[in-house]
Amino acid sequence: MGLLIDGVWHDQWYDTKKHGGRFVRQESAFRDWVTADGASGFPAAAGRYHLYVSYACPWAHRALIVRALKGLDDAISFSPVHWHMAENGWEFTPDHPDPIHGADCLHQVYTKADPTYTGRVTVPALWDRERGTLVNNESADLIRMLNGAFDAVARHPELDLYPEDLRAEIEAVNERVYHSVNNGVYKAGFATGQQAYEEAFDALFDTLDWLEERLARQRYLAGDRLTEADIRLFTTLVRFDPVYVGHFKCNKHRLVDYPNLWGLTREIYQMPGVRETVDFEHIKKHYYVSHTMVNPTQVVPKGPEIDFEAPHDRARLGGPGGLQAIARSA
Repeated sequence: MGLLIDGVWHDQWYDTKKHGGRFVRQESAFRDWVTADGASGFPAAAGRYHLYVSYACPWAHRALIVRALKGLDDAISFSPVHWHMAENGWEFTPDHPDPIHGADCLHQVYTKADPTYTGRVTVPALWDRERGTLVNNESADLIRMLNGAFDAVARHPELDLYPEDLRAEIEAVNERVYHSVNNGVYKAGFATGQQAYEEAFDALFDTLDWLEERLARQRYLAGDRLTEADIRLFTTLVRFDPVYVGHFKCNKHRLVDYPNLWGLTREIYQMPGVRETVDFEHIKKHYYVSHTMVNPTQVVPKGPEIDFEAPHDRARLGGPGGLQAIARSA
């Protein structure tokens, strides 16, 4: 798993003891911003930026989905790392080499940007070919850049996942979902104390109940249009039954036990370009094989069988569906 300390790689797991058995996620270190006008020093341009991702990682998955929905596949290249995160952290493979530096491991890309970098080496991470540095490794920032900064080179510039009239609602939903669901499953799964685990477990399922009730009366989390709030939740939900229920001990209910959450997950999965970003082989093998402190046998379960292609019933709540759901209002 590991981290860099003053530019030197160390195979070191999270220290939960100093937090009472609680998992605490590190803040992202690279927080520059790509803008349409280039005022930030990082102007949006086709072919300039490269995205490092993992198909296994829900945080990186957000960026892949927004890239697909916006139609940026010709404008922004990407490299997936291997699903197995071992003593060298995220590694590249012969099938998917690092096209920028020829690096063997992602931590080598980080030290290209900052030779004295200290911290975790995470995905997604956006590289600027022209300035030769990492721009940003915070998924919440990156999906907003992809949503708005690259409209001049996007095939779907009319799509907007962060519309101005819904921003307050989006932020409120994101705040709760991030702490108790997106990060909440990790707080439960990586906890090394019973109290820490139960606190995370209870907060997770309280929020899932809240979301289920919310989606019983409206099609999407912020109203009648799909927004980034739905995408941010989706990448956790799509992994819930295959991984989090068993591996992270989040087993009070399964996703398929929540009719509205399960319906929303199927609707998003079936949107153009999204299913191609979901790789359950990477997802399951990464968690069950890489996390030996949670699953020391590294045995990967064969199930469950889940039909993400089954018809969803979200249209009953009205509002536009598919890509029309995120079109900018006229």
